[in-house]
Amino acid sequence: MKPVLQSLGYALVNLFHPRMLWLMAWPMLVAVALWGLVAAFLWTRTALRIAELIQSGLELVHLNFADAALVGGHVVLFLLFVPLVYLTALFILGVFGMAEIVDHVERTSFPGLERRHGGGILGSAWNGVAALLGMLVLAIVTLPLWLVPPLWPVMPLALFAWVNQRLLRYDALAEHAERDEMRRIFRERRGHLYLLGLLLALLAYVPLVGFIGPVLFSLAFTRYLLGALAEHRTSLSRP
Repeated sequence: MKPVLQSLGYALVNLFHPRMLWLMAWPMLVAVALWGLVAAFLWTRTALRIAELIQSGLELVHLNFADAALVGGHVVLFLLFVPLVYLTALFILGVFGMAEIVDHVERTSFPGLERRHGGGILGSAWNGVAALLGMLVLAIVTLPLWLVPPLWPVMPLALFAWVNQRLLRYDALAEHAERDEMRRIFRERRGHLYLLGLLLALLAYVPLVGFIGPVLFSLAFTRYLLGALAEHRTSLSRP
């Protein structure tokens, strides 16, 4: 737990670097504009369709809560809309800004860490596709649980915790780690990576504060994983 807290503390301190402020602003604005446009055309119809599905489930147990089902439809859409904005901002940041974040963390915390280039552009692209496909599969498999009212807040958080860590972990280590090192660290640090992913998913729902999430957690993931890599190599060099 201590490395996670240290990484978050590092991210908070370095968040106000001028370049980080720029990276914090424009990917999120683009993502909000994109999904806001989609919502303007599809929100009402989609909410009504979700409400119909909820009401169909309630009718199976002879209950009729049409108004509550409509509210539930809007709640489900909101719980999806916020993380989708975040994921889009993370994709944009991964393509256009993650290399700069990695350089910043290396320069300030691990200046002597060797770059072994275990990943690349194709690997990053495949990781993004795998994260998207994995999210869709998990969403479909767990869809019945999304219609159970007590689980409405839980399912998006669990799903996007997985997606967040999947998206950020690869680019954080691609330049510095070998492939075997990446696989080992991802396996051994899985719990902490999911915890960081869950914290990012939670932060997404905090008004205004959530705006800083993509860059904050990109910094935190990079600091945590480069630290894990440095620790791993140090352990191997000991007699």
